[in-house]
Amino acid sequence: MRAEKRREEILSLIGNTENPIPANVLKERFGISRQVIVQDIAILRANGYDITATSRGYVLNVKNQATRVFKCRHTFEEMVDEGMLIIGAGGRIEDVFVNHRIYGRISARLDLYNRTHVEELYRSLISGASKPLMSVTDGYHYHTVSADSEAVLDQTEKLLRERGFLIEI
Repeated sequence: MRAEKRREEILSLIGNTENPIPANVLKERFGISRQVIVQDIAILRANGYDITATSRGYVLNVKNQATRVFKCRHTFEEMVDEGMLIIGAGGRIEDVFVNHRIYGRISARLDLYNRTHVEELYRSLISGASKPLMSVTDGYHYHTVSADSEAVLDQTEKLLRERGFLIEI
């Protein structure tokens, strides 16, 4: 079995049970060493999965998060305002994507969870090394935003609309 497929199955096993799964059980299931299991878990964690090692085994911590996609449009200079608005309302900006007429969907993972992340992204873009994705679609772009509740996303939507950033889909 290929390593990538094995990691998917490990994720499925620990994500579909309420009980921790010991490394020895995973080792036997896949016929590999315990060290390989530890390495697989480390790789899964590095890929953003919140896996906890307890004395009884591994547990996948799944947060019940609400997500919503917002279509927005604004100028380059208003990027920070948009990010601060979303973060300030309690949202997390997971990604940005555009729908290009020739190339189709082009996306980038952002993982912006606080004001510092927003400022760092803006500083990296004003350096001139790269342009934001929205520059290829005349300012139109989408964000996947996650939050702890639908109420936070409703508030985020309201604020984006009031600021004139939200494009009604």
